Amino acid sequence: MEKQKRKPGDRRDAVWLKDLPPMNRIMPCIMPNRCDNEAYITVDVDLRPLDAYLAGKNEGRTSDKYTYFHVISAAIGRAFVLRPRMNRFICNNRVYQRNGISLAFVVKKQFSDKAQEGLAFITYDAEDTMDSYHEKIMSCIHQTRSEKELDTSSGAMDVISRLPQWVINLICKTTLLLDRHGLAPQALIGTDPNHASIFLSNLGSIGLEGGYHHLVNWGTNSCFVVLGKKYRKMDYLPDGSSDLHEVIPLGITLDERIADGYYYSGTVALVKKLLSQPELLDQPADTPVEYSIR
Repeated sequence: MEKQKRKPGDRRDAVWLKDLPPMNRIMPCIMPNRCDNEAYITVDVDLRPLDAYLAGKNEGRTSDKYTYFHVISAAIGRAFVLRPRMNRFICNNRVYQRNGISLAFVVKKQFSDKAQEGLAFITYDAEDTMDSYHEKIMSCIHQTRSEKELDTSSGAMDVISRLPQWVINLICKTTLLLDRHGLAPQALIGTDPNHASIFLSNLGSIGLEGGYHHLVNWGTNSCFVVLGKKYRKMDYLPDGSSDLHEVIPLGITLDERIADGYYYSGTVALVKKLLSQPELLDQPADTPVEYSIR
């Protein structure tokens, strides 16, 4: 695909959207801070379809097995491909459309209190399938857990943290200013999850219940997803019967300025459809999927 020429106001990572309804142009000026515009959505993921799907994917595997986290994050990435308004952010009072989709999360190098953390940053492409995405995520995890290598952002922070405090303050203030205009150096933000389309936190992997995580004014992230610890949930059906099954709770935090409630509802419905029929994730990500909001 031929790369489009950058126009005045565009950033290195996104295009400035000028042709928007009046409310979408004015709202960022009235409410400029991302943290002041958080909206929360809860989704419980039924694990029965995922268990059957993972059993097939992991048959004969002894390592690098497919997990709930891999499938759920792939479904969210697929939703961003098919629902492009989700891949927007607001910075410097302007609405931007990202040039690409990215997912990021923090990786614990070892499960101990003193172990260091690394930053995993993955691109999600329109032609990605579950298998190609799984290869990306496992490659990134192995590299991030390596004690010999630091990711781009962690390496830069490691160097900066050794400087005198007044120098650290100056660098941070300067970087914040540059970031507002899309000019922050890649050496600092290259693998920063706060500059990803989707920031994920798998709290269930460390035994924590589900919850929500705040957005931050630094960076460009407009969507934070927390995966909680799986639990048994009772659903009551229209015929009066009950259905006890295991679920994983998702706590989704969104910047309400990038889309309206109906668009968010459609995105959640799409994610639910993909996770109820996870075999759909074996298709290229840009393959249309039929789903219903109601």
